[in-house]
Amino acid sequence: MFTRRGFLKGLGFFAVGSVLDTALRTQRVLASQHDIKITAVEPYVLKGGKCWVIVRTSEGVTGIGEVSPMNAAAAALLIRDAFAPLLTGMNPLDIDRCWDRVFYRTYKQGVMGLQTEALAGVDIALWDILGRVAGMPIHRLLGGKRRDSVRVYASIGGAAEASPESVAKRAEAAVKDGFTAVKIRQDYGPLVPDRNVKKDLAVLDAVRRAIGDDVELKYDVNNGYSLQTAINVGKEFERFNVIHYEEPLAQTNYAGYAKLVDAIDVPVAAGEHEYTRWQFRDLIEQANVDIVQPDLVKCAGISEAVKIAALASARHKSLCPHQTQPTIGQAATLHYTSVFVDNDMAQELTENGHKSPLHDLFITPLECKDGRLTVPDTPGLGLELDESKLKNVIA
Repeated sequence: MFTRRGFLKGLGFFAVGSVLDTALRTQRVLASQHDIKITAVEPYVLKGGKCWVIVRTSEGVTGIGEVSPMNAAAAALLIRDAFAPLLTGMNPLDIDRCWDRVFYRTYKQGVMGLQTEALAGVDIALWDILGRVAGMPIHRLLGGKRRDSVRVYASIGGAAEASPESVAKRAEAAVKDGFTAVKIRQDYGPLVPDRNVKKDLAVLDAVRRAIGDDVELKYDVNNGYSLQTAINVGKEFERFNVIHYEEPLAQTNYAGYAKLVDAIDVPVAAGEHEYTRWQFRDLIEQANVDIVQPDLVKCAGISEAVKIAALASARHKSLCPHQTQPTIGQAATLHYTSVFVDNDMAQELTENGHKSPLHDLFITPLECKDGRLTVPDTPGLGLELDESKLKNVIA
């Protein structure tokens, strides 16, 4: 049985604060050496609802970023009309000052969603520029990668509306595709809790039978249980060997999460609905979850995610970022996890994310083999966008 005690015993922690200091010093030194200015901040809404950002500079160096697709059109409007005027003329290498200028001038636009999601796209693009100017991959700017590839799990959604058999077939296909871990997402939401608990357990049973005993199984309720149901379901996990119990409760129920963590043995995960270091501070201190899950295209980008890693490390929590975007967002998260996740815990990749047609827009796409993503070693994000193809997917 996978227990919290065994999970925590296997974790290692390091001084993230030193990484923060190094990253800031690197930014300031490079900014002092390069008289480069931001000339344009361009959001692009793609067909299907994604939003990408291109930041252009006076030296011809460009960076790319990605925004959470939850509010793509609104985020694009905010970036174009509010962020771009604030950033134009600033040195893109001085990321911390750029971030502060945008965040504190626009925070009334919503720091639990739209504003931080839009800022994430810009911040990731600035880190891409920093890496390109420095001639280094982002992971080196953050302190250096711990491994050359990151193990990923297949994140399989929509279980609430699917039969146990169909979900099990998808999980089995993922294992045949090389994944050594899978996550089943119910995609419930918090409005009507406890809709069909008996069927939920049947899904887990069918999936475990299909994938065998050696493949890791994670479970994401997407906020769909009441506290007592979450406890009851959590106590059933021994027979399915579930190793990760994600967002069973409403995202605002920190008191409930604290009680759940005390009541069951399986590690509890949350964080995709937190957007700043201050919200993650409260999640860690009040909810006391075992696994902290910042989403880099939601939580204001790499800059804020580094601060969140420091909070998690200080409280002996593990990091397992939430991530559903297969290209730019995945690349940013890949650099981040290669530095701050100091064990081989599987990280999120949507079940067919490595097969997304969006990869065809890049001259150098991400590489996934045998359930592992290769950490790029070329400057910046390590992705080269073919802008001539971008016009074909703009909404």
